[in-house]
Amino acid sequence: MREKLIAIGVTAVLILTFAQVVGAQTSGVNPSPSTDTAARLAKLEQQTAEAKSSADNAWMLTSAALVLMMTGPGLALFYSGLVRKKNVLGTMMQSFALMAVITVLWGLFSYSLSFGSGNSFIGSFHNLFLNGVGSAPDPDYAATIPAQTFMVYQLMFAIITPGLIAGAFAERMKFSAMLVFMILWSIIVYDPMAHMVWGKGGLLNASLGGRFPTLDFAGGTVVHITSGVSALVCALYLGKRLGYPKQAMPPHSVVLSFIGACLLWVGWFGFNAGSALGAGSLATSAFVATHFAAAAAALGWAGAEWIRTGKPSVLGGISGAVAGLVAITPAAGFVKPMPALIIGLIAGVLCYWMVALVKAKFGYDDSLDAFGVHGAGGTLGALLTGVFAVSAVNPILKDAQGHTLPSGLLEGNPHQLLNQAIGVGIAWGIAIVGTLAILKLVDFTIGLRVSEEEELQGLDLSQHGEEGYYWETPA
Repeated sequence: MREKLIAIGVTAVLILTFAQVVGAQTSGVNPSPSTDTAARLAKLEQQTAEAKSSADNAWMLTSAALVLMMTGPGLALFYSGLVRKKNVLGTMMQSFALMAVITVLWGLFSYSLSFGSGNSFIGSFHNLFLNGVGSAPDPDYAATIPAQTFMVYQLMFAIITPGLIAGAFAERMKFSAMLVFMILWSIIVYDPMAHMVWGKGGLLNASLGGRFPTLDFAGGTVVHITSGVSALVCALYLGKRLGYPKQAMPPHSVVLSFIGACLLWVGWFGFNAGSALGAGSLATSAFVATHFAAAAAALGWAGAEWIRTGKPSVLGGISGAVAGLVAITPAAGFVKPMPALIIGLIAGVLCYWMVALVKAKFGYDDSLDAFGVHGAGGTLGALLTGVFAVSAVNPILKDAQGHTLPSGLLEGNPHQLLNQAIGVGIAWGIAIVGTLAILKLVDFTIGLRVSEEEELQGLDLSQHGEEGYYWETPA
């Protein structure tokens, strides 16, 4: 009897021990190898995505800073060196003021008008006061960076664009009139154009199903054509500076302009390569194309000037580089390095011709050649983008099934040239009509030009009560 009880007890202990082992295995205390591998892979994928997001965000914040540097100090130095010394501070202040004014407008409503979901021509008030623009990405624009990063990057484009126009009316517009004009121009011209090309549902948006998909990687139409054509309208409406062209008005400091141009060249890498909206191979391609085009254009302008006048000037060289940077802007993320060289070379020669010959022939006073460089160079670049764009660089055009389509004329898509021409035409049209209407309104209400006395005195003293240079003499 005793032996039976011991056998029963041992059997019960074995059964309980076996049950505990089985229960522990099924409860997940010791997961199977396959379960453990899946968990590790999921964690690795999450860490990889976070690392990519961090890298992209770091590059985009750096690019935003580079583009802001293009306005101040880049454009401020470039333009202020080209004017007479009595207008150096007034010219710098125009760029600096826009850094402040456009930032406030962008935060209040301009970002929403440019990038909010709207119709084919303008955004909406959905993102008014930056509502909904936070740390979460907007996958329609950039899936790996915070929407706030995208917003502040695009802000820097909105700042520099109206600043480019100031080169046309340098030395003769009232500061108060400049502020009112730029505010209205940003709302009436820039915001709709930015939405049409880059915004959700925009008429010309190539990546989000626009009716006329226009390839504009970083702002050939949005930035350069609108500002350049508006500059021409301003120059014609305001008339010539006192004494122009009979009186010589050479730059007071090519040194300042040289420094400014070099800053613009460096900052343009943020402008173009940053428009990849990530730190991947597309950013590299845009970076290379940008540099190659600038170099070729500098040589093209300097060479054309050398042949015509017998000497290549420093001002010609830096102006050529800027012309190449302008022309490659719409194409930077769509073309290979050798076509970038071609675009830059053509831009350098064409823009020199516009500045040295066309302006002189028609006699308009585009003081700092904003139209000759940005209007002409931007138009050229936008059209040549439709020629040289290839899907191997950026497969942006796709059919209904998601298959990649040819991008440009040389790749077998001649229709893209028509789309580019439509985009160019719309940019010219909105710039001409919008700018002329704003000029008339501002002129009627507060007046545009300074008085003859103030113009002779210079903008530094007449508009700001200070001078850029104080030449001290011994007592």
